[in-house]
Amino acid sequence: MSPLAGKTALVTGGTSGIGYATARAFADAGAKVFITGRTEQRVQDAATSLGSGVVGVASDVTASADLDRLIDVIREGGTGLDIVFANAGGGEYVTLEEETPEHLADTFNRNVGGTVFTVQKTLPLLSPGASIVLAGSTAATRGTPAFGAYAASKAAIRSFGRTWATELADRGIRVNTVIPGPIMTPGLHGLEADEEQRQGMLNGLASNPMKRIGDPEELAAAVVFLASDASSFMTGSEVVVDGGINQV
Repeated sequence: MSPLAGKTALVTGGTSGIGYATARAFADAGAKVFITGRTEQRVQDAATSLGSGVVGVASDVTASADLDRLIDVIREGGTGLDIVFANAGGGEYVTLEEETPEHLADTFNRNVGGTVFTVQKTLPLLSPGASIVLAGSTAATRGTPAFGAYAASKAAIRSFGRTWATELADRGIRVNTVIPGPIMTPGLHGLEADEEQRQGMLNGLASNPMKRIGDPEELAAAVVFLASDASSFMTGSEVVVDGGINQV
């Protein structure tokens, strides 16, 4: 039997990279899947590519009205939610000297506020046995130069994961965090505009014990595990998928 058969999942930021790979993995595991992204055409193109069991909803996690509309669309489906993968977010290289109030606020609004209010607004749709998976990052503990705002925002996600695990335990809702390291995504490529600098960055990230950069599908497999009953005795946990770069 498919591990997610009969379940309904939400993946924010599901049009590319980790979110897209996870939406495909959820669908392949038997789930009905809602994906979001900020651009209507990209969302619909991704949903079409993923197949008939996937519904695309244009929604910006930083916009309360968009989140409310997303919840209305899911409610209209009549199934509620069993799985939430709060994946949407991003970051850029900005040094301490270059940091601005606007960039800092934007980073936390996307990565922290977007996650907090996605989870908050989906709670009424979640029943006992539901699973929430948050998207962390090895950057939170790595001390990467010029990545301070992003790293701090992901450290906040780790903290919320533990807090919500205890807050929601009595409701039978599990909360875990997946911690990706270097995964080959458009977001990773976009960190460096210069091709030579980009290649240098990728070579450095591939110097982990596995000697390569991970694929989005490898991260998606970990999310499927956390979303499924195979992880039924896990909550408040962090699953690191980083090729060992932060571990050894």
